[in-house]
Amino acid sequence: MKQDKQIKEYAKKLLQISKDGETLSEEKVEAVLKSLEANPPRHYQAVLKAYLKLAEQDVARSTALVDYAGELSQAGLDAIQSNLSSEYGRSISVITREEPSLIAGVRVRVDCDVYESSIASSLASLESSL
Repeated sequence: MKQDKQIKEYAKKLLQISKDGETLSEEKVEAVLKSLEANPPRHYQAVLKAYLKLAEQDVARSTALVDYAGELSQAGLDAIQSNLSSEYGRSISVITREEPSLIAGVRVRVDCDVYESSIASSLASLESSL
């Protein structure tokens, strides 16, 4: 039990070293991984798994996945990005993906939060109410 806690704490420290301000830096992550490879700590694989999990969570918290159907303007994307950044109080990057099953509209995912305004979700809620 104590060992798991030490591994998690070590991974948290590695994550902090990997950040450039509030975002992960690719160069710093590479440097951390090279350093770990050159001087592997005890329970090397467990440390790497914990570090990977924390890094994935950090990236998910700062990335918005925008699914859309139809056309989405750059001004609309910029508005989504600025609103999410102000809502969460941190810089949010946007990744877009066309999703025809939405019929029309947008679905935005940031970490575990989902914001949806699409015809498909409206039809699904209407169907469930009948």
